[in-house]
Amino acid sequence: MKQLLLSISTLLALGVSAQKKEFTEQQMLRGGAANITTPLPRVLGWVDDARLLINKKEHQDSAMKVFLVDCKTGKMTPSSADLLKKETSPMVTVSLRDNDVFVMIPGQPTKQLTKTPETEVNPTLSPDKAWVAFTRKNDLYTINIASGKEHRITNDGTDLILNGYASWVYFEEILGRPTRYKSYWWSPDSKQIVFMRMNDTKVPLFPIYSENGQHGYSENTRYPKAGDPNPTVRIGITPVDGGQLTWADFNENEDQYFGMPYWTPDAKTLLIQWMNRGQDNLIIYAVNPTNGSKKEVYNEKQKTWIDLDDQGGRISFLGDNKGFILQSDKDGWDQLYLHNSDGTLKNQITTGSNWSTSVQFIDEVKNIIYFTSRQENSVRTDLYRVDFDGKNQMRLTFGDYTHATDLSPNGSYFTTRYSNASTPDKLALVNNKGKLILELGDSKGADFDAYAMAKTEILRIPSDDGLFQLPIRITWPLNFDPAKQYPVMINIYGGPNAGTVRDGWQFNGQTQWWAKEGLIQVAMDHRASGQFGKNGINYMHRSLGNWELKDWITIVKWLRTHGADSTRVGIAGFSYGGYMTCMALTAGAGYFTHGLAGGSVTDWKLYDSHYTERFMDTPAENPQGYAAGSVMTYADQYKGLLRIYHGTMDDNVHLQNSLQLVKKLQDVKKHFEFMVYPGGRHGWGGNQQFHSTNENNAFIYKNLLKKEVPMSMIR
Repeated sequence: MKQLLLSISTLLALGVSAQKKEFTEQQMLRGGAANITTPLPRVLGWVDDARLLINKKEHQDSAMKVFLVDCKTGKMTPSSADLLKKETSPMVTVSLRDNDVFVMIPGQPTKQLTKTPETEVNPTLSPDKAWVAFTRKNDLYTINIASGKEHRITNDGTDLILNGYASWVYFEEILGRPTRYKSYWWSPDSKQIVFMRMNDTKVPLFPIYSENGQHGYSENTRYPKAGDPNPTVRIGITPVDGGQLTWADFNENEDQYFGMPYWTPDAKTLLIQWMNRGQDNLIIYAVNPTNGSKKEVYNEKQKTWIDLDDQGGRISFLGDNKGFILQSDKDGWDQLYLHNSDGTLKNQITTGSNWSTSVQFIDEVKNIIYFTSRQENSVRTDLYRVDFDGKNQMRLTFGDYTHATDLSPNGSYFTTRYSNASTPDKLALVNNKGKLILELGDSKGADFDAYAMAKTEILRIPSDDGLFQLPIRITWPLNFDPAKQYPVMINIYGGPNAGTVRDGWQFNGQTQWWAKEGLIQVAMDHRASGQFGKNGINYMHRSLGNWELKDWITIVKWLRTHGADSTRVGIAGFSYGGYMTCMALTAGAGYFTHGLAGGSVTDWKLYDSHYTERFMDTPAENPQGYAAGSVMTYADQYKGLLRIYHGTMDDNVHLQNSLQLVKKLQDVKKHFEFMVYPGGRHGWGGNQQFHSTNENNAFIYKNLLKKEVPMSMIR
């Protein structure tokens, strides 16, 4: 990949902006940059495999109309949204009102299914819309909608025994926050439910204090920190009406994790993801729902770690029990593999430097897989196709753009919304050979070229060891003068496989404002950000905080030779980004001068077991790594100015982290700033959010721009 550096022509292009109109304060800070971009046509849906409905303007000043696009001819004709297929069954929905469960069926009165003093949680419809499952006081229940009969599945729920409701570490790190603690799953035929029974007895309590009221109160969360006991887990399978409860054949007292289970399409088998505490061995078992017996169908080991699937993307089943497609990064990249139904490997499907691979459509008639990946360029997403046997892999999208695609029902065509850092979004229709059929829309507005816009570009900076071309997204000050020096503001996150540099259109009035004020704005990624696959991410094994800082220092060195003022290099981040900001102002204090650190981890012994140990192993196994990754280790090296801020009721990264750093900085007699947000969790809203933004902006103005905050910036 070619290294992109700031050329004379680029510098000249930056100077051209002075000849154009400048955005007004209103346009930048309050919205309303009229006619810079216009809305793209809206894709309403596919009528069939060769016809598409879109909603668009026939002319610039006309009203939106519905058009039918014939993909074979490329012709558009006025139409009606009624062409879209209607639901073949009523849209039954379920909801909670005053903590009771209600069901809504079109054409019928709303039906109340529960009426109890207790709170029902996570009501979920069965696939056939005949049943609702939920949890109450940590027991699992089902209700038949037609009869209203309730079935209690479990009877041992307590504050420590959770049936179908996740313990905190499973909710946060394994199943994911979108589950809202739900840990049960319907079978495809609606006849069974698989659920997790979690026992928190051995998990330590962590108190979270609230200042509310005269006496305040404490929330006690079962939160396992690195090295602590985890919740024990059993996997239960139950008939929908309660019947005989079956437990999968696992020893709940083993130190282990379970990922999201997969029902096979025929509902006859469960695939259960099992992982050891060290998170370097993934085994997938086929479990018989009738008797709980298990059989190993897949076993993967890595020298570092394996991510435990939480989004249901690891396995895609083929019809008629023909097997499944499995996704793995075991070769250093994110590849697809074809397995027989018994788990035996048939062949590797994809090749190349794939990352963020996602199966979009499987054509079982033609044995073709359509998938998206960041292969062509790690900061862009493209659509690809490949045969089941791994042959004929090809890129279907085009140009130096990042693409968001939508395939037709049988994969013959797709739409793509595409852009890059300098090109506003466009919409196009393409066939499955990669041929552009029709441009459907361009969001570039009539006044796009009339305004002086700060130049944003994607560059690559070689790492110090020459092994990686590190990507940065940089927005230069308006009317940039290469003879001058400018303050820098770097916004980061930083963690493993958590890159932020993407090549897409991101017009933002606030960004234009900072550019007008003379700020170099940078997003940057390190070798373990996911830009270089699992091979790059593996550098972070047992060494969080080390390689991120080394690579970012390399980028700061480059910035110093390209217009950056070495005395005004700011960095800001939240959560892992807050951690890296604290590291930058301590271990990296010779290069970073000012930092805004929110919700920061400051010592990995203080964070949860599953996330931390995935990369670091336990504190007992890796004491040197934990010491090297702790901000407190470098507190005596701190210089510049760090602003630390944190929510007092953060249940994810506890306030304890920032308080321990505050105490350490006080012990070594360092000057810093500190702000708490009472009641704030891992983020906060309302006036506290406005306050936080105002304070951070004031910090940037005072320390980087060296002037007062304009009143227009204060919200």
